Amino acid sequence: MAKKDRTTDAAGKDREKWMARFQVRLAMRPGVDRAIVLQAVEEVTAHCAQTGEHPRTAFGDPDTYAERTAARLVPADRAAREGRHNAVMNVLDSVRGKTEHITDL
Repeated sequence: MAKKDRTTDAAGKDREKWMARFQVRLAMRPGVDRAIVLQAVEEVTAHCAQTGEHPRTAFGDPDTYAERTAARLVPADRAAREGRHNAVMNVLDSVRGKTEHITDL
């Protein structure tokens, strides 16, 4: 493989890693569903295809961009509702984890 091909291949893998991290971080945000993830990925992909820019150059850190994208695409009331739901589920999981070790006497 020529040196140029290796460089191109490495850049392609870096793009894939950026996109994968962005998708995961976006999906973890409260109120984000599959449709929002697909919309955001389409926006990033279209921009990068049109400009030739790497996603990191165009959008910065994938974690930060996921946070900004969720804030832009998810209605505030929906995000707040999902955030409260997630907090309750985390407490219930914690309590369940602690009580699993209790045995009947």
